[in-house]
Amino acid sequence: MSLWEFIKKYYIDSIVYKQGYNIVNTLTWAAILLVAAWLIYRYLSKRLFFDKKFMLYTVPFIFFGSSVRVVEDAGFLQPPISYVFMSPMIYVLVFSIAFPTLLIALKMKNLKIYPYTGIILAAIPPIILLTNLRIENWWVFPASIALALIFTLIFSTLSKNDESRIAFFSQMLDGSASFIGLQFLGYWELHVLPRFLISLTGPWIMIPLKFVIFFLILLYLDKVDEEENLKGFIKFVIMVLGLAPGIRNALRMTFGV
Repeated sequence: MSLWEFIKKYYIDSIVYKQGYNIVNTLTWAAILLVAAWLIYRYLSKRLFFDKKFMLYTVPFIFFGSSVRVVEDAGFLQPPISYVFMSPMIYVLVFSIAFPTLLIALKMKNLKIYPYTGIILAAIPPIILLTNLRIENWWVFPASIALALIFTLIFSTLSKNDESRIAFFSQMLDGSASFIGLQFLGYWELHVLPRFLISLTGPWIMIPLKFVIFFLILLYLDKVDEEENLKGFIKFVIMVLGLAPGIRNALRMTFGV
């Protein structure tokens, strides 16, 4: 296999033909994420604190990225433009908007510029979806949120940290939406490890899998003697990686695309 054939098989085809993730591109994107996260933390940790307020301020940008991803899912964007709105490029696109906005807000010493810009952007994709598609499964989003809240309440009996609660809820929203889509609506899992575990046990595994993993990680972060801002940043990353696919999946199922 030539280098081009390798790149095409494991990277390009998975995007162009929407084949989902494979071992090779999963490890590659994970490595890139770790390096990017480290660089972002090194730069921003001297300029802001990764607390509950910053996490909530970032939610509109996450919603924008997730909902515009559903616009692509629905077929309103065509290749090659559509490739920019697929994973992992959608993360790059949203970052290229959110990061400069944050820097401007910090420069102007008015952090509220950051969420307000995100709110304006986040309003656009739902308008496109609501004016062009029918709502097919209205109950998916409420059900996903309800399940996520139930498990977050259980987690909250042991963690009183707001950042941990937000991160945990985000991951449980993803797990709950995935379970609903796989169990009741005929969707399939994109990621390698969950797809393997589902093939062995069934879609129900998504909820206990997420619960146990992030229950342990976040409780450890609450207790470990480490720099608070670093712990806050790790929780912020956990939130993004849970909330982004959770919102996208719930929205996609809501509109039946």
